[in-house]
Amino acid sequence: MSQNKAIFNWSGGKDSALALYKIQQSQNFEILTLLTSISQKFERISMHGVRKELLVLQAKSLKIPLTEMVVPDMPTMEAYEQAMRNTLNPLINQGATHSIFGDIFLEDLRTYRENKLAEVGLEGVFPLWKQPTDRLIQEFLDLGFKTITTCVNEKYLSQDFAGRIIDEDFLKDLPKTVDPCGENGEFHTFVFDGPIFENPIPFEVGETIYRKYEAPKKENSEDCFQDDHKKEDPYAFGFWFTDLIGIE
Repeated sequence: MSQNKAIFNWSGGKDSALALYKIQQSQNFEILTLLTSISQKFERISMHGVRKELLVLQAKSLKIPLTEMVVPDMPTMEAYEQAMRNTLNPLINQGATHSIFGDIFLEDLRTYRENKLAEVGLEGVFPLWKQPTDRLIQEFLDLGFKTITTCVNEKYLSQDFAGRIIDEDFLKDLPKTVDPCGENGEFHTFVFDGPIFENPIPFEVGETIYRKYEAPKKENSEDCFQDDHKKEDPYAFGFWFTDLIGIE
């Protein structure tokens, strides 16, 4: 049976990992590459704040080629979309017909993705779509995935949630107003072990720092094609980032 060739939009976080697991189990797609947005200024995964070298280790453990899309810090929508087109075109020439995302329930984001993909002849695939997030995070843990928070939004969570392993205790400690998968932008993660990896990703936890951003004047974000993209508030907003350092 022939498989459709697909681009997998990889953020390095838990939703990406679970979506990739489900895609691999279905055997309906040949994954040509992982596609990840990298901040040019910081050389880290956009929004997640994870060092590029840890992303490379993930790709090696997954045994899937990695395509990095380097973008300016907080680019304009026009600049981002041009960078995306420039990145997608060579992959389309390699036969890609689908683009896979780990989105769960953000309707406007899915519509945006599908409209932009249609412009270049790609079809979007959303393996986690509309599944209850409390069940998804439990499935994620039950499968043996391991993940740590790398970024938390101060609007929803305090600093002490940054740099925590997501486990049953973490889920119990979450305020009831926070989605257990962080689907509203409450937190971002780095997955370092699980059934899709050949070996765990070695790292140590570094310092936690605070960064504040001015909200974009219009819907505009460097990871708008990436997994875990969230709507931003129309005010300044801050995040706690925990640095993860790869171990040789």
